[in-house]
Amino acid sequence: MGVKLLLAKAHIEGIRNYDVYRREGGYQAVEKALKTMSPEAIVEEVKKSGLRGRGGAGFPTGMKWSFIAKPEGVPRHLVCNADESEPGTFKDRYLMEFLPHLLIEGLIISSFALGSNNTYIYIRGEYAWVVDILEKAIEEAKQNGWLGNNILGSGFDCNIYVQRGAGAYICGEETALLESLEGKRGNPRIKPPFPAIKGVWDRPTVVNNVETLAAVVPIINLGGDEYAKIGMGRSTGTKLISACGNINKPGVYEIDMTISVEEFIFSEEYCGGIKNGKRLKACIPGGSSVPILPANLLLKTAKGETRYMNYESLSDGGFAAGSMMGSGGFIVLDEDQCVVRHTYTLARFYRHESCGQCSPCREGTGWMEKILLRLEKGEGKMSDIDLLWDIQGKIEGNTICPLGDAAAWPVAAAIRHFRDEFEWHVLHPHEAQLSNFGLAHYADPLQVTAGV
Repeated sequence: MGVKLLLAKAHIEGIRNYDVYRREGGYQAVEKALKTMSPEAIVEEVKKSGLRGRGGAGFPTGMKWSFIAKPEGVPRHLVCNADESEPGTFKDRYLMEFLPHLLIEGLIISSFALGSNNTYIYIRGEYAWVVDILEKAIEEAKQNGWLGNNILGSGFDCNIYVQRGAGAYICGEETALLESLEGKRGNPRIKPPFPAIKGVWDRPTVVNNVETLAAVVPIINLGGDEYAKIGMGRSTGTKLISACGNINKPGVYEIDMTISVEEFIFSEEYCGGIKNGKRLKACIPGGSSVPILPANLLLKTAKGETRYMNYESLSDGGFAAGSMMGSGGFIVLDEDQCVVRHTYTLARFYRHESCGQCSPCREGTGWMEKILLRLEKGEGKMSDIDLLWDIQGKIEGNTICPLGDAAAWPVAAAIRHFRDEFEWHVLHPHEAQLSNFGLAHYADPLQVTAGV
């Protein structure tokens, strides 16, 4: 069994409620932080831990915290990004639904470290029942002296507010989130200035993901150095993975990032193998926006080395032969799945969710959707494949926020690794409507030559 830091007590009946959470050691990290540590010391522990943002970017959390401006007399804010809208990702929902006090405890410590007296949870609009759970937990924490004025006699005041979004994927981008929090349309801002200097209401702001802030609790309890010993290399601590698709045991798993991708998919402790005895064809390992990998590049790197479930190993080979850890949305496809159809589905999503502010994204996502639909319906031409490649290349890196990249990367990776499947749709339009391309060579062992 791997190390469990966040979900170790998720199975305990009633852990959602304050009394049970407190009985099981909850809020000890707040006591330690507020009674024995300075804000600077907490930031230093988070730096030592090597904790990286768990929302997708993987930026070092302690470093991000150290960037926050501290102008005299100007309030600072911490904003929790709970706008979990990435297709294939549902681990933050699980944390908030079953361990709301763990998030609140992490928010209190982080707010103290950053000097945020008013902290906000910006939550996806569709998570209506989770809002009720969070607001109840916040009220319980307040009644028991963990929120409000002069917490534990420390002189620190903190209140947490829950703000619902309206279901826009773009509001998962931190500056669009801040615009929405201010009551405006959720359009991303041009950076600089960065939120750490000029964030919500033009005040210094740090935006962190739910899982990132929850991880602050075990960091304070264990100490940054001990936390950093868990994992592999720069992938320290544990990571929550939302596993779904054609697997026997979909769900949320906590891993310590030392296990291989093969073990994660096929072991009974985790995904339990491919459903219905089928073969593995491909996987999107970090949520819908990261590059898809065929089976032979998923289990082994292009160098023939074991691929591990961590930031460095999943990205080994760059986008030519690797992918990203991303948000941990692990989507497994079996031999019966059609890559063209899946790529079209993702393109349709990104076209719908584009805010339309940037021309490359506004026009390009719609164009890609139309071409992919044409290919899927058996009405495409060979030139469409090259056109798709050209369009995604003109979107990537040319937009204010990463949504353009998120729309381009799945298309690029699908063509890069599965071009023969796209060509088959053009050459066999009638057959493509009746059956799928199948496994082809995607699971064949890689022919690795010396020196690669």
